[in-house]
Order: sequence, then C-alpha cells, then structure tokens
Amino acid sequence: MKKLVRISFLALIIINTIQAQSFKTDIKNPSKFIFSDKIEGNQITFSSSTPLEDFTGSASSISGEVFFNQADFSKSLKGTFTVKVKSINTGIGLRNKHLQSKDWLNEPKFPDITFELKSITDLKQISDNKLSFKAIGTFTLKGKQKEIAADVESVLLAENEQTKKRAAGDLLGLTAKFVINLSDFGVNNNLVGNKVAEKIDVNVNLIGSNKL
Repeated sequence: MKKLVRISFLALIIINTIQAQSFKTDIKNPSKFIFSDKIEGNQITFSSSTPLEDFTGSASSISGEVFFNQADFSKSLKGTFTVKVKSINTGIGLRNKHLQSKDWLNEPKFPDITFELKSITDLKQISDNKLSFKAIGTFTLKGKQKEIAADVESVLLAENEQTKKRAAGDLLGLTAKFVINLSDFGVNNNLVGNKVAEKIDVNVNLIGSNKL
C-alpha cells in the first residue's frame, strides 16, 4: 500500500511539473496570435540535396493563427497555417514554373499547403518566455494528408518600443524544423530527373501578433 502511495505521489509530481511548463508572463490570457503577410519577414525555407544538384527555396505568403491558454499550454495549444504555392521561389523562374505545374504541385488545383496542429509532446521550459516542444499535426500537400512531427521553439514577447518596429501588439515567435517525403504526397521527383531529393528539409521562421 505504501509503495502504491509513493508511485501515485510521484506520478502526481510529474504531471504537475509538465502542466507547469508554460509561458510565465503578464500577457493577456488566453491568447490568440495572427500570422499574416502584414508582418514582413515571415518565411519558410526548404532545401534539397541530390548528387545532381543542391538548391534551397523559400515561401513567403504565409497565414495562420495560434491559440493557447498560459494556464494549460500543452492541452490548450491550437494552430493552423497556410502557405500559398504561388509564393514558392527556388531562385530559377523555369524551375518555379515547373514546381507549380500539374506534374508536380499542381498549383491551379491545390493552391495551398496547410498544417493543422493536433498535439504537442516533449514540452520544455527554456526561460519564462521561451518554450520548446514537438508539434504533431496534419500536413496537407497536393490534396494529400500526412501526420508529421516538427521540432519547435516559441518565444512570447510583450509589446514594447522595440517590438513595435516589427508589428503592433504582443508577439509570438515560432521557429520549427521538419522533413517531408515527396512520395507521401504523390509528388514524383523522377519527373525532373532526380534533381530534387525525395526528402525535403523545411525550416520555419514566423512572428504573429495578437493585435492584427
């Protein structure tokens, strides 16, 4: 009986510790942050490496929103993001046109790439206003869906004279890294002679505001 009590007490401590990991700020709670092209500099970059060719690209038309309650961050966190395929730029016009064509991403039929957050794991408190976690969600590309996991760091900044230079309101910064397999989404890299890798490394750098 004593052993069972000790185990239960230990489990309670672990649960309370996990729940306590959240932003510790005086910012309005709950919080909703909007990500928009109005905030300049938001960008997603990606890279491909093959024996034939290496290249990097970016996407700049990004929108979305994130909601969370600081009192229960891990359970309340929700988010959705959309990237316009037309904003993808690989540095070469002809390659951009090919990537948006029917044979590849088929932008006319599937103009958006989306990510919907489902849950988070491995939540860690880095500082009072900075957290890291693994985001699990549904990634949709070319009409096909796949669950992916992204490594995320998030910073919450109260509005001040410095942050106002970027955007009005309190700001939420997100950086993330993840990998996608093109074949999971019906994209065949053989169409371009394997000049694009099957695995694409993606890096996200975004800032959202609660006053947009």
